[in-house]
Amino acid sequence: MKFTITLLLSLFGLLSFAQIKGKITDEKGQPIVYASITIENTSRGTSSNEKGEYELYPKKEGETLYLNFQYLGYKTQRMPMAVKAGVMVLNITMVEEEFMMNDIVIKVGENIADGIMRNAIKSKKANSKNTSKFTVDFYSKGNLKILKLPKLVGVSMGNQEISKVDSLNPSVIYLSETVSKIAYQKPDKIKERIVASKISGNDSGYSFNTARESFYDFYDEAINLNKSIDVKMVSPLANNAFNYYKFQLEGTFMDGKHLINKIRVIPKRDKEPVFEGAIYIVEDSWAIYGIEFDVLGYRMQEPLIDKLALVQNYSYQAPLNAWIKTVQSIDFTGGMLGVKLQAKFSYVFSNYEFVDHFEAKTFTEEMITYDAASNKVAAEYWQEHRQIPLTEEEVKDYHVKDSVQLLKNSAVYIDSLDRSSNRFGLGKLLSGYTYTNTPKSYTLQYGGLVEIGEAGFNTVQGWQFGNSLRFKKTNKEKGSTTAVAAVFNYGFAEDRLRVVGAIAHQFNAIDRKKISLTGGSSAEQFNASPPISKWVNTASSLLFKDNYMKLYNKEFVKAEYSQEVYNGIFIDAGLEYAKRKPLYNNTDYVIFNRSADYTSNNPLDPTDYSYAGFDTHRLFKATVGGAFNFGQRYISQPHQRINIPSNRYPVLSLKYEKAFGATESGYQYDLVTAQLAQEIAVNNKGDFSYQVKAGKFFGADDIAFMDYYHFNGNQTHLNLGGNRLSTFNIMPYYEWSTNKEFVELHLEHNFKGYIMNKIPLLDLLQWNLVLGYHNAITTDRKPYQEFTAGFSNIGIGKFRGLRLDYVRSLQHGISKEGIMVGVTLFNR
Repeated sequence: MKFTITLLLSLFGLLSFAQIKGKITDEKGQPIVYASITIENTSRGTSSNEKGEYELYPKKEGETLYLNFQYLGYKTQRMPMAVKAGVMVLNITMVEEEFMMNDIVIKVGENIADGIMRNAIKSKKANSKNTSKFTVDFYSKGNLKILKLPKLVGVSMGNQEISKVDSLNPSVIYLSETVSKIAYQKPDKIKERIVASKISGNDSGYSFNTARESFYDFYDEAINLNKSIDVKMVSPLANNAFNYYKFQLEGTFMDGKHLINKIRVIPKRDKEPVFEGAIYIVEDSWAIYGIEFDVLGYRMQEPLIDKLALVQNYSYQAPLNAWIKTVQSIDFTGGMLGVKLQAKFSYVFSNYEFVDHFEAKTFTEEMITYDAASNKVAAEYWQEHRQIPLTEEEVKDYHVKDSVQLLKNSAVYIDSLDRSSNRFGLGKLLSGYTYTNTPKSYTLQYGGLVEIGEAGFNTVQGWQFGNSLRFKKTNKEKGSTTAVAAVFNYGFAEDRLRVVGAIAHQFNAIDRKKISLTGGSSAEQFNASPPISKWVNTASSLLFKDNYMKLYNKEFVKAEYSQEVYNGIFIDAGLEYAKRKPLYNNTDYVIFNRSADYTSNNPLDPTDYSYAGFDTHRLFKATVGGAFNFGQRYISQPHQRINIPSNRYPVLSLKYEKAFGATESGYQYDLVTAQLAQEIAVNNKGDFSYQVKAGKFFGADDIAFMDYYHFNGNQTHLNLGGNRLSTFNIMPYYEWSTNKEFVELHLEHNFKGYIMNKIPLLDLLQWNLVLGYHNAITTDRKPYQEFTAGFSNIGIGKFRGLRLDYVRSLQHGISKEGIMVGVTLFNR
């Protein structure tokens, strides 16, 4: 009986529900994609999909609405509609706009488009202020497809396996939707509450289609389309826009009583961070009416993208006498290595409410929050709140992947999948083996006899190989992780096996409270932060007989604790007991340069082969530290928190280290260090970064050398780590190590093409000029300085991961120079 009543009520609800739907086409019958449909004198509306289809759900029955159908380049249509229960079909044929030029008088030497754009630039502050504080309902849909894959290449993404793609039948690898409530205040205050999140084939995931990533305001000086690259695109309404663009009036048309100017935006130089396309400006108010821009991937220094198309539609709000953004779409194609991708992201902003001010606690460090059941909302909810109708392809994708997910979540399927992946063969003795138990959420992993990350060559161990055993168990509901590991290392020249074991537990993914216990025996570098790469040392030793890696033996047990105690405030503490012994060279093996001799394993005296720089000893070491990321904001999901670091303020790090209980009192000491680091975006002129670190030892005159402060030097002319704000380029590894007071300073400015893009011929290279300065100061010697000038983003086509720097150092009045070769990430 209850089922019958529920069914009848549901049917009644559907029958009494008012829906306006239809299709928008041009005069040739082609669909109008992402057209804006709004209810007149309101900010309620929707958008058409890739097939030109739209749906709109009026709030009241019995009223007569006027619907405005708007798309850039077409005449706006105003259609009345009497709202009644049920489905009302309204198909629209849009007519191309007739641009008028006959009333425009152009004087000799005058470009009327320049005058319009100057008025728009002059009025942008007032137009932006009119819509600077509001709440709005937000809907987004994202669709990512693979258009092309090389033969014999397969891609696994989520629950979908892709092995073959036909250009006529592309594979959807990501489809998601988001509905959220937003409070926003320019320039960057946002509070977004996500009430519904849907990912095709993944009912436990959360869509990343948030409003934070879609707020592109062309009233700003610069637009950041890709926050990971952080290249600022120059807005056509920037104060210096005429340095980057030429403008041409293509025509005017009337939208109601408003005269609209269509301005062609033309880049002056091809390789700069600029848009091209059309901007529509309203006469007299000089507000933005619409945006149709293309961005070439190399202009935003994103080689994976071929071209990105950005469209924004605005509608007029009579009560405010202002134009507001209602629809935005981003389409792009790209890829590399034979993989071709296409992505479409569309956004609808509706039900604006503009306010004079927000309450004091409206905006906090929490930018985005997800309702606990946001990824579990019913299909009926999506039918009502989906602002852009699904295409047939998208409906099929949801149906197929959600059905497959039910199958893949079944115990029978999971068991069969685990059995297949857990099969063991003799080849896995060499390559490694992983055993997975999906129902119990744990994995067992064996690294293999030839585990690349544990292999290498040094003069103490000779050829050394290692492998590992690892266990990991996760709890997604709690966000907790437990990991146990044992790493085995054997040195052939020593004929010695070392083993290190570790156990760690992270309690949750909110504050990431973590405890760990590590112990065993290892061959440690004197400077372990960061150590010299095993493979860089292997190459320099075997090819050039330069053994830069200096080692000592450490038998230890160490307990650590870390946690984010408050937003942006992180603490960590550790206690270690260690026995440390000297090690000596055990091999003279080399491939080339056989006539030379290896230096000793003593970092203080490379000619002393009988003393390693310290005596065997035991001690305890306690550390406590903290990091303060002022202004950090975050995204809250039900079981985890995603931190968004702020570059508005520097990150402050503090650390106190105490060595005590040593077998020799001279090895005991105290050390206090502090560090400031920040990256500052200088509008469209690149990024300025700095890091300054200072420290002071107490009672450390006779401490062991591994406890000195070691500046991160480099003698290989290779920088594969990528971090140049904590390293020196050509400083000898241990020459400036100190147990006194010290300061180190690193400065770097990456112009991100600001200078190079303005130089003819050189702009074709698309390189970024990078200037740097590095300084090491101690109380027991004269300062060491380095000046660098180089280029990043070097490469061919889409492969631009190379960086070259010319380095000149000053030390004790002696100048040296060198060339550094590095592999960069994100144009650093």
